[in-house]
Amino acid sequence: MVQLIADVLVVGGGTGGTAAAIQAARRGAKTIIVSEFPWLGGMLTSAGVSAPDGNELTTFQTGLWGTFLQELQQRQIGGLNNSWVSFFSYDPRIAAAVFADWVQELPNLNWISGQVPLEVLKQENCISGVRFADFTVTAKITLDATELGDLLAIASVPHRWGWELQSQWDEPSAPTTFNTLTEKYPVQAPTWVVLMQDFGELAAPEIPAPPHDDPVQFASAWDNYGAEQFLNYGRLPGDLFMINWPQCGNDYAEGVGRLIASPLSRYQFLQEARWHTQSFARYIQTQLGRRYGLANHIFPSINGESQDKFTGYSLGRGAYAMHPYYRESRRLVGITTVREQDILPAPESRVAPLPHAPAGFVNAIAIGNYANDHHYPGINFPLKSKSLRWGGRWTGTPFTIPYSCLIPAETDGLLGCEKNISVSHIANGATRLQPVVMGIGQAAGMAAALCVQLNCQPRDLPVRALQEALLQDKQANTAIIPLFNLSPNHPEWLHWQRYYLDHPEAYPASGNCPCSQNSSPLPPAICHFFGIFHRHDEQDYTFTITEPPLQGQWILVTLRSQVNEQLQICLDQQLLKVWGWLNHAGNWLLVEKIDS
Repeated sequence: MVQLIADVLVVGGGTGGTAAAIQAARRGAKTIIVSEFPWLGGMLTSAGVSAPDGNELTTFQTGLWGTFLQELQQRQIGGLNNSWVSFFSYDPRIAAAVFADWVQELPNLNWISGQVPLEVLKQENCISGVRFADFTVTAKITLDATELGDLLAIASVPHRWGWELQSQWDEPSAPTTFNTLTEKYPVQAPTWVVLMQDFGELAAPEIPAPPHDDPVQFASAWDNYGAEQFLNYGRLPGDLFMINWPQCGNDYAEGVGRLIASPLSRYQFLQEARWHTQSFARYIQTQLGRRYGLANHIFPSINGESQDKFTGYSLGRGAYAMHPYYRESRRLVGITTVREQDILPAPESRVAPLPHAPAGFVNAIAIGNYANDHHYPGINFPLKSKSLRWGGRWTGTPFTIPYSCLIPAETDGLLGCEKNISVSHIANGATRLQPVVMGIGQAAGMAAALCVQLNCQPRDLPVRALQEALLQDKQANTAIIPLFNLSPNHPEWLHWQRYYLDHPEAYPASGNCPCSQNSSPLPPAICHFFGIFHRHDEQDYTFTITEPPLQGQWILVTLRSQVNEQLQICLDQQLLKVWGWLNHAGNWLLVEKIDS
């Protein structure tokens, strides 16, 4: 058995694990990342969710998440403004190449693919390494970055799976008693994403029916939307469509508990989930015509096997993601647990309360802002709203992730860095989103490297040292305090980040700090439009373009704080010159600058 030694071992190549490995290595730690699949990035790449949600405002595009978006913008022909579910949609092959290139740049980062953990090595209550099929890695700090928290189970680290009742943490949306919903769907539904393609006048190959094909279950899939809007939900460049559709679509959760019951039961669930998506893709084709078919050569094979291993049919190669989009996994029992009230706005506020450690200091290390979103097929589960209007559209209450929810309550030598952090089932609906998990991974990787440097356990690492390292990282400095009006390029950014860490009682309910106005650099090749501004309601605007060839009315939205403030004082029927991008999928004009 080959023996490998590292400072930091990252098990799993998902969104959080990839960020963790890159950050740990950039900080100087000798790092090994072991992934099951031939792409790094998880949800953002190998799971096919190439239209991510959350942290979309310019001020929240920080850290590795921000640099990832910048890199995509440079590499993706046609830009990222393609779909209406997200402001950032891209070919997953490009994202996988970004991560692979970042890894290649780091001589102290060793990436090994095609392996899963088999055994966890321990010295008393401290994890010291992991055995895989072909080698064993010993490390000072190990990170569980598996999609389903497998390392927690193998190591017998206390963890949760399923719902908590309202009596446990007083979460307003939690059920008061266990019921048929909590029994049938202990966790949120995974989705096996497929990429389809518009073949134009050419007839696409027919998608064969999988076993147990049942087209009736999809009959209402695009009701209230229409076929074109349905397809544009996840439109990607190159006439591709990401099919990740919750309404009578490819969410699948029949017997979802099988994912953690045994290897065989997991395989059976995955086979059914894949068939379910194949059935949905076939339904789309039969209803909308042979113009639409499976995309070719998107995702690579796994261990030399075709991506069709679950079907036995000859399909469009590489159309199906390498694994499902898992929205929930086993969840660590940590020093603290993120609850629903930790992600909701504080009273009379637009921001969530800052997390405090028992000693009273702020122990935040990552930010998120997405609405709390749960998926249970056929069920509309009501949750306490955390949405708010900003920039002419809906966004979500900003919240923070505490460092202590990454640390096991009892076990040393281990950090969580994926959807497996210590979080309630209810709050997981907001903490599971790709940018949040990337921020969690970056913080975990930085923490692991600092623990190696200081020769301490994660629970003994001074949180302020971690925060300072994240704030001042030379390649991807990241915000810790969410502020609507302060971008990292602002000269006062570091001052106000530190100020609210030192004075959390002064954190403004508006989410705006009293800084001077500063414009972020505009992207190259930006377009300008002349027209008439229309105010319909608070944070509800349209714009009539008056010059050909793009005359017509567009919804007006922005991700920039300065533009948001300008829009709030523009007069109805005012003539404007705006700079930005048209999104035909969502019929919106994304404004980067206004000349009044």
